[in-house]
Amino acid sequence: MPWLWTALGVLYVVIAVLSATVWGVPPWLTIILAVVAGFFFAGAALYWHATLRGKFAVWRELLAETGSPRRALDLGCGRGAVSIMTALRFGEVEVDGVDLWRSIDQSNNSVQAAEENARANGVDDRVRFTTADMTQLPFADASFDLITASLSIHNIGSESGRAKAVDEAWRVLQPGGRLVILDISRTREYERRLADLGARDLVARAAGWRVWWSGPWMASRTVTATKPMS
Repeated sequence: MPWLWTALGVLYVVIAVLSATVWGVPPWLTIILAVVAGFFFAGAALYWHATLRGKFAVWRELLAETGSPRRALDLGCGRGAVSIMTALRFGEVEVDGVDLWRSIDQSNNSVQAAEENARANGVDDRVRFTTADMTQLPFADASFDLITASLSIHNIGSESGRAKAVDEAWRVLQPGGRLVILDISRTREYERRLADLGARDLVARAAGWRVWWSGPWMASRTVTATKPMS
């Protein structure tokens, strides 16, 4: 996606230059074309920032708001970024990451890439990656005291499937444990479902410009909740 925005910016620059030097169009039209090019370059810059820096900054803050988990689960972990961040922040935690490793969801997505990233960060002894569907988790009830999901649940195509993923996360979360979701869309669905499940400390909020995927029309939101003790 950022490459597309960059390419469109370049295209409009070329058109603007040709308009001014070859085609002899009115100056106001050249200015409009240059503004459109700037719009696409700005969208690309925001997308690159969200990908390379913004999402990591937001997750550092989200993890700082949690306690000290002993066992964590990362839903749709991809190449392992949040799984690894969790292990690095909490020195005693054991982390499981699950994914179906679809390249359509993330480029170069594979269990091998995730495992290599964990080794490179020195946490491969505490991070395990499993091929599993987040709507059918292969874990017992109340197995984890922290569950994270970063830009993953929205990839499930149906509302019922997304609700099932939230239900499964709630099933394997221990009473008193925390569920932390960052996603681009569908977050109001998660909020409603968690309210139906009786979540405590349920907070949904905008995550800010750092995770705008080209602009505010593709903004991320966070949903956090605690599972009641009884």
